[in-house]
Amino acid sequence: MCDCTEKLQNKFDFLRSQLNDISSFKNIYRYAFDFARDKDQRSLDIDTAKSMLALLLGRTWPLFSVFYQYLEQSKYRVMNKDQWYNVLEFSRTVHTDLSNYDEDGAWPVLLDEFVEWQKVRQTS
Repeated sequence: MCDCTEKLQNKFDFLRSQLNDISSFKNIYRYAFDFARDKDQRSLDIDTAKSMLALLLGRTWPLFSVFYQYLEQSKYRVMNKDQWYNVLEFSRTVHTDLSNYDEDGAWPVLLDEFVEWQKVRQTS
């Protein structure tokens, strides 16, 4: 129970530490999808997805701002659960220069198109 400022501060410190734990963060990230979507929808609208991604990955994923720009100009209006889960995996495993991205991997088309878009930007 948090009945004083000091206890509340300690609880915040604990909660922040949970964000640094890979397994705990993955659970929080997955929970965020269901928390943020409209209960009668199976997907997140793209604006909500961008906002949630900014909260969850904005400070830790070096490619976040580029991915956000991609989403801003993309045709996507929603993000489904598979895409959502794969964005986290992509952010954890693919190098910032995209050099280890496997085009034949099982990534959603959203991420294939992001990589293609970014590579075109890098060469122009």
